Amino acid sequence: MSRYTTTAAALTVLALCAAAPAAQARTEATVIIQTAPPPPRHQVAPPPRRGMAWVPGHWEWRRHGYVWVEGYWVKARPGHVYRPPAWQEHNGHWQMQRGHWEREQRRRDRDGDGVPNRYDRDPNNPYRR
Repeated sequence: MSRYTTTAAALTVLALCAAAPAAQARTEATVIIQTAPPPPRHQVAPPPRRGMAWVPGHWEWRRHGYVWVEGYWVKARPGHVYRPPAWQEHNGHWQMQRGHWEREQRRRDRDGDGVPNRYDRDPNNPYRR
């Protein structure tokens, strides 16, 4: 009897492990909606916190409608900038661009003129075109 119970428990654990990656892949899938999201709610960002990045509140599509997600803190990644979630319209359909981290470009181009610092004669001049 205990042998049967152990086998059943092992099969249950294996089934859960196999289902976990599928559930994760489903949450990362692209969602395309035909109705525009509501206007963003006004939310005051809290004061900066050392080592943290603020993710502003945003609308997410869940099951059959939009749901407001309050802003929250995430741990900062050195050398990266956090791009918050945003809705984009493409041919009358709305697609959500999930929040993500991007490498910080400022170290390579301090003044943002498109010329890398090593080739720029004046890399600190933000007014140069």
